[in-house]
Amino acid sequence: MTARRFPVLFTLAALALPGQTLAQQAPRGIEDLRPEGLQIDGLGVEELPIPVAPESPADEGAADEALAISNDVFGPRRRVDAAYGAFQRGHFLTALSLALPRAENDDAAAQTLIAEIYAKGLGVAENLPRASGWYALASKNGDRLATFALALMYQDGRGVPRNRARAAELFRQAAERGSIPAKYNLGLLHIEGSFAEPNLIKAAQLIREAAEAEMPEARYDYGMMLLEGAGVAPDPREGARQIGLAAEQGLPAAQIDYATLLYLGKGVKRDLAEAVRWYARAAEGGNPVAQNRYAKLLAAGEGVDIDLEAAAMWRALSRRQGLTDPVLDKLLVSILPDELARAEERARFWPSGPPTAVAENRSAPALLPAQTPAPDAK
Repeated sequence: MTARRFPVLFTLAALALPGQTLAQQAPRGIEDLRPEGLQIDGLGVEELPIPVAPESPADEGAADEALAISNDVFGPRRRVDAAYGAFQRGHFLTALSLALPRAENDDAAAQTLIAEIYAKGLGVAENLPRASGWYALASKNGDRLATFALALMYQDGRGVPRNRARAAELFRQAAERGSIPAKYNLGLLHIEGSFAEPNLIKAAQLIREAAEAEMPEARYDYGMMLLEGAGVAPDPREGARQIGLAAEQGLPAAQIDYATLLYLGKGVKRDLAEAVRWYARAAEGGNPVAQNRYAKLLAAGEGVDIDLEAAAMWRALSRRQGLTDPVLDKLLVSILPDELARAEERARFWPSGPPTAVAENRSAPALLPAQTPAPDAK
């Protein structure tokens, strides 16, 4: 299994899609945990009453009937909040000007929107202290997104003095308000036991709730807790299922560990071919551990046909990221010089093919099946 047990707390940063394991990846932004993008409570779609000015009672009845039919077919007409709509279209200064009057009247959603604009420097100069002030106002007015964002700022000392005790309290408040990422982070704090009560049972409950909300990091960690019996009764099968679900969502650490579970037959039926596919998938994603393990399987012909050239290519790629393996080196000791040269050339231009292959309209053979089967449901 990979060395990581539980991931570090999230940190506030620019919007970025995950591409590494949580222990290795670049800092993540709060939007990363909301698949549909920024969804500020209270900003967004609202019911739009449709005024009708009929000329006669008959016209009024016809208008009501037409509106009823329209609602049945399309649902009630709705409009997008003006400030939020401007934000979504990238008109950040317009969004700011529309949100400010509402924010001054204690509109928590508008306050959070303004905080987001200053925190990310959207249309204005980045100003973390000002962003933290707006987040604090919105949090005081009950906005869970603002409370979570402010917790992240205290966690890392961005815009405010670093204060992990304050961060823990804010995570707790946001979790009580229903924030899924806050529940997850609070669960991690209970595991750490420094700024929250050391309590694996409570941690498992919180992380399970985040897992049930389909958060991949939570699914992975809850699966590990089930495998190890940490804060919850051991359940290898359910643990493997949770890790498999996180793997399917693209979490590299989960993909590697799910491949290892398939290789060992722990919690799932042993399946070398499936293990190879998951290692290959993570290797294609650029993970050096997966590249190393996939190279070993290719070199040994375990679960896949022997291919020393491909194995040498993946070894070169994992070495590029600082991972060396004497065992793999021994497996490749018999590779021919021309095969090694081609492997190094492929690694040099990966993920594209070498120029000669491009010129001849050739490409490296596909390493992954068209679709990787989803993990078996419990």
